Amino acid sequence: MWIIPFNFISRWLLFLAVAYKTIKTREKRWGLIATALFINALEVESYILTPLGIFIKPETYDVMSVIPAFVISVLLIWGVIQLKKERSEFKDVAILGLFVVAAYIWLFLLATELFDRFEHSFTIKTSFPAFAFGISLIYAGYVLRSYIISKNTLEELFPWGLGLVGGINLTYPFARNIEWFAPMAFLAAALFRVMAAIGAVKFVISPAKRAVFEKVPKKESPEMSGAFLFKNKEELKQTYPDFFEKNVIIITRDLSKNRNTNSLVYWVTKLEEDSIKKEDHIYPISPTKMDILIDLITKNLEHGYESVYIDTFEYLVLENGFESASKFLFSLKDRVISKNKLLILILDPRTLTEKQMALIEREFLTLTSHPERRRFQR
Repeated sequence: MWIIPFNFISRWLLFLAVAYKTIKTREKRWGLIATALFINALEVESYILTPLGIFIKPETYDVMSVIPAFVISVLLIWGVIQLKKERSEFKDVAILGLFVVAAYIWLFLLATELFDRFEHSFTIKTSFPAFAFGISLIYAGYVLRSYIISKNTLEELFPWGLGLVGGINLTYPFARNIEWFAPMAFLAAALFRVMAAIGAVKFVISPAKRAVFEKVPKKESPEMSGAFLFKNKEELKQTYPDFFEKNVIIITRDLSKNRNTNSLVYWVTKLEEDSIKKEDHIYPISPTKMDILIDLITKNLEHGYESVYIDTFEYLVLENGFESASKFLFSLKDRVISKNKLLILILDPRTLTEKQMALIEREFLTLTSHPERRRFQR
């Protein structure tokens, strides 16, 4: 019997931790996640109606029992998408919309006798909502660990706990009626929620250094914006001598770059990221994780960084191919320009073919294509 109160406490601990983060930041994305966890913590049937002697009508139970799973899944995925990206993209809205339509149809099917015709009707009825709920928690854990939470810290319990709870929920349709397994699954879910709550409390009260910073020590309006191409760093210094005195995001393989304390460095390396000590705003990232890198850069631009400097395009081409590397570069350029910020690309034209170089030059301004050199300078 003690599993029930333990499960109850674990749900509320997790909700309260995320609710505190919501109140502290006043961000809608955390508010969506907190709302999802609040609904999960309420568990209206078990913790409110049943203790009061109020019971759901048998003819409506199949529908009412799965509604919370669908609602929580939508809120959780919606909130997590906002954590990962600056704003929802069309494909995100399309996928979420298709899921809502599928859930809507599923609820109507549950109101019929269609599933009752099958031998394992309970498994069929609960399969879709349990899958949606489980996958949403696993996805939330993945995004938190990849984009938000510092690795190798106590905070990692937060995403790992959510992901493990999601995994337990995937077994629900098949294991709920297994007498010996069900109590173990409920206990494991409660333990995983406590684990997630501990990590969440550490994250919201005393977060470790992360690759995304909520505030930049010194924020100034950029003196220029756009995307510019230079053959080497010396050419950049001659044209814009105080560039590295700004709040610059540096993407490089050379850690000897001159930079001030406000610079943020993404060191592109194939070394194990978790094995490298992150200090002085230097963060290792794999050359194959360009999707993660571009989202991290976008978030940091939102938080006050003024410029992006990249001199490792050739290495990205070597590891990913020109097509993938150029798609990353052009997407990065679009995001920087849309925020009225500055992108500097250092690229030796000898490392690419004429056709490849022409494609890059068509997207970036150069000293020859932009003769008014004085506007680069203070």
